[in-house]
Amino acid sequence: MISDIDIYRSAKLIVDKYGDDAPIEAALRADAMLERGDLDGYAVWKRILAAVEELGRVKPEDGERAN
Repeated sequence: MISDIDIYRSAKLIVDKYGDDAPIEAALRADAMLERGDLDGYAVWKRILAAVEELGRVKPEDGERAN
């Protein structure tokens, strides 16, 4: 199992490299893993995609506290 911190580190690298296209890149990589039948890789990339999207949020959602 890959730790949350490693997922967020990977997400940060994707965001730094691809900028606004980071969610698309992460989704493409997840799809590639699924096409290969690598379900573990797919699950990791789905977690990275979720982290990329979280890093890209600019404001809290309704009912969510800001840090």
